[in-house]
Amino acid sequence: MVDVAGTVRRKIAEEIFDYQVLMDALSMFSKPRDAVTRLLSSEVILRIRKGLYCFGETYRRKPLSREYIANLIHGPSCVSLEYALSYHGMIPENVRTVTSVTCKRSMVINTPLGLFSYRMLTGGRYAAGLSLESAAGSSFLMATPEKALIDKVWTDNRFDGRRMSEFTPYLTEDLRIDLVTLRELNRRLVFEIRDAYRSAKIRNLTTCLERIWRTGDA
Repeated sequence: MVDVAGTVRRKIAEEIFDYQVLMDALSMFSKPRDAVTRLLSSEVILRIRKGLYCFGETYRRKPLSREYIANLIHGPSCVSLEYALSYHGMIPENVRTVTSVTCKRSMVINTPLGLFSYRMLTGGRYAAGLSLESAAGSSFLMATPEKALIDKVWTDNRFDGRRMSEFTPYLTEDLRIDLVTLRELNRRLVFEIRDAYRSAKIRNLTTCLERIWRTGDA
């Protein structure tokens, strides 16, 4: 087992790899699929999902980026919603599930590296407000703070957003976003994402934000 593990680690430079790369690394073995089974059972490698693997913690040379993995396992997708709000320091919670938006179907994927959830948005809504971030040596698509907030408001079925009087309590008490943080949002980008959404709920949100920007409070 040590020989198989050592061979795979020497031949595969990256921490995350697909099935074909794994098979190429095991090509000198007579029964490569049996070798894969042994590697998985001993946690030398982990199966993130069908056809996608990473090295187990003992064999990693560098940390993994769960944000990068989120982009890989269901795409095209962009990390957004609660996880992105936490990533940008907009909400106080440390969110463990990596939440994303996608232009494909919604789903939740349970992996050895944690839970990954995806909410479907139509093309224009998905694409507005994307940014490229980096962590642990990997680059990934992440929502800007403005997009993360708008995506969250749009997808939150607990909040219908019909009454303007409900927005401030929702933002500051339910989501626990500080008014100072809301005042620091990029206004041009908020309007750009609003226009892509074409939604009464998001128009109401931007009206609330405009009042905060104008008066300093809600």
